[in-house]
Amino acid sequence: MRNPNIRRNLLASLMAGLFIPLGAQAADAELLRKIEALSQQLEQLKAQVEASQEASKQAVVAVGEVKEKVQRNEDRSLDKWLTVGGDYQFRVDNLSGETKAFTDVNATFANAQQALQADFFGNPTGVSAFYGGMGLTTSQALTALMQFSQGMAGVQNHNQAAAFVGNSANAGLIQGIGGFAAGIPAYKPKNDTLYTNRFGLDFNMKATPDVSVTARLLMYKTFGADDDDAVTNGGAAPFFADRVGVFDGTLGHIPSSNFLNVDRAYATWSNIADQDIWFSVGRRPSTHGAPSHLRNNTARPGSGGTPALLVDYAFDGMTIGWAPDIEALPGAYGKICYGRGFEAGFSRALTNSLQDTDMIGVSVVPIDTDPLRVWLEWNRGINIFDAPKMSNTYFGNTMPKTNLGDIDWYGLGAMGTIKHVGPGELNWFADAGVSITHPNDNVSSQFGFQGLMTGAFFSPEAPTSKTGSAIYLGLRYDLPSRTKLGLEYNHGSKNWITFAPLPAIPGHHAQKPESTACFDRPRHRHAGHRPDRCRRRREDGRRDYQDQAGRRRQVRPDHPQGHQERRIRHHQYHRRPDAGQIQGQAHR
Repeated sequence: MRNPNIRRNLLASLMAGLFIPLGAQAADAELLRKIEALSQQLEQLKAQVEASQEASKQAVVAVGEVKEKVQRNEDRSLDKWLTVGGDYQFRVDNLSGETKAFTDVNATFANAQQALQADFFGNPTGVSAFYGGMGLTTSQALTALMQFSQGMAGVQNHNQAAAFVGNSANAGLIQGIGGFAAGIPAYKPKNDTLYTNRFGLDFNMKATPDVSVTARLLMYKTFGADDDDAVTNGGAAPFFADRVGVFDGTLGHIPSSNFLNVDRAYATWSNIADQDIWFSVGRRPSTHGAPSHLRNNTARPGSGGTPALLVDYAFDGMTIGWAPDIEALPGAYGKICYGRGFEAGFSRALTNSLQDTDMIGVSVVPIDTDPLRVWLEWNRGINIFDAPKMSNTYFGNTMPKTNLGDIDWYGLGAMGTIKHVGPGELNWFADAGVSITHPNDNVSSQFGFQGLMTGAFFSPEAPTSKTGSAIYLGLRYDLPSRTKLGLEYNHGSKNWITFAPLPAIPGHHAQKPESTACFDRPRHRHAGHRPDRCRRRREDGRRDYQDQAGRRRQVRPDHPQGHQERRIRHHQYHRRPDAGQIQGQAHR
């Protein structure tokens, strides 16, 4: 007998079993729908991410373009490629001195011309009152003097000069000219107040990261004048051979006019071949080099400067330099320099052509740091001319007419700073130089047959090499208050000659140091040139500079001046742009 309950339970189980697959199938379909929805959402998110990435890329590109535009604009802005600076100096000088008696050669020849002309017009056919002993009439005397002048201009070398003065007729004329000598007695020239303005503009232009152009414009003038008469003794015989007038090498460094002249303008290519090698060309930074910056209150010259004892002359040229990285020689560098001191122009077919005056030099600085800088220098001046090109001088318009030979210069110097000496620091320097002349056989007809430091007026001397030497020593103490006290000494031997006609003091001669003639030789005494002597004190400041090799350094910002026979006293007051106060100096 069967149990009805069992039958019912079994039937229910069977029915439930039939419905289980239907529920599972519904769950799978729902799962598939969710997966499909998620996939669509993933695709949408992926598209959004790709769109966002594309937008980001576009934004990055746009930002980069904006940055490039900004960088280009910044690169074009003045402060990125142009640096402008400058200085102004007002100065008061009190000048006084004492001269020796001398003969004014210009006035002597003027006296001879006037006397002979008056003699002729007073007695055209009579015997000359001045050259009657030679059997000359008044007209013959005038003719002889003109022939003498023409013959003198044609003399080119020592043998010709010796034959000219040895000629009996010429010797008689020369002796007769002595009778017209215009003697100038010893006197004491004085200028109580000489006011001068000096204004300079400095430019540094960066064309590319490794190419720059540097320029300095300079004006230097006397109050109440637009010429150089105040320092050349205008209208009378000059005191110094390098103060006869202003020429290319001294333009802007002697009070002369209100023109803003180009003192320096040169381009420099640095880091050549990714090395500390540079090449520079243009109007060189060859004035006011070390150690003259101590006296001039300027920045310590960089690798572009030249030692002022040997060269303090503005000229055009080029330099190639190398600064090797030697651990034992910090800051060391060397360079080879070339410059042109005079351009002679076209050669002449029928006469002795004037040659270009060039200069070459080699400079080695084995160490260049704040505590110590050492330099060695060799220069050669080639085809030195007899007179620079000048206008409206006491001797008229002058120009080179002959080449007299070559000159070698050798220099060795050092300078440094000793810190914490009392409340301040002590700057010191020592410099020595040697000059050796190599005269050729030429003589200067416009200067009475003188050669390269040989002979005297109408007294020619055979070409002979002359050797001279000079020393230059100094100290300067810098106080925290920016007051500086200095003392310097310089001395040059009789035959010392330097390529340096640029002093810091108006009317001060800088061509030769103390106790040296102010002209190439004492032969110029006939023209009223007299040497002098001076000792100086100077104030100064410090600043940074970047040298031509692109190296940045912290530096401290003289050239021997003064000679013999004449003593001069200066009282100066001037404003330096970096001192912010009036500073005074007494020179004796």
